[in-house]
Amino acid sequence: MRGKLLLGLAVLAGVGIGLAAPRSRGEEKDDGPAIVHNVFFTLKEGTAENRKKLVESCKKLLTKHEGELYFAAGSIAEGFDGPLNDKDFDVCLTIVFKNKAAHDKYQPHERHQEFIRLNKDSFKKVRVFDSYAEK
Repeated sequence: MRGKLLLGLAVLAGVGIGLAAPRSRGEEKDDGPAIVHNVFFTLKEGTAENRKKLVESCKKLLTKHEGELYFAAGSIAEGFDGPLNDKDFDVCLTIVFKNKAAHDKYQPHERHQEFIRLNKDSFKKVRVFDSYAEK
């Protein structure tokens, strides 16, 4: 598990410092820094089964969108009880988009809207944190 976490952090670090495949002539130019889109879902009933169901829905409907550089979805990790650990969520979604335009194209996308329609009744609270992945 620790290895997967370190790999995920390494991937995010790579995105943050601008590691990307070189673009060939004629490819779309990047407009601005990458956008890290973090969403923290608190469920009305935060059972293990409901968390798993939401994670599976994230994997089915929120992956492989145009401009996506990184995707991860998972349940809150148990055993992290430090004084700074925020435990007011059940599932975390992280998507890194190549730029704001890719993020903005994702928001109204049919699969994203379907995810909201299918899951919104299970949400007690949703917090969205968008940030720049600066070099």
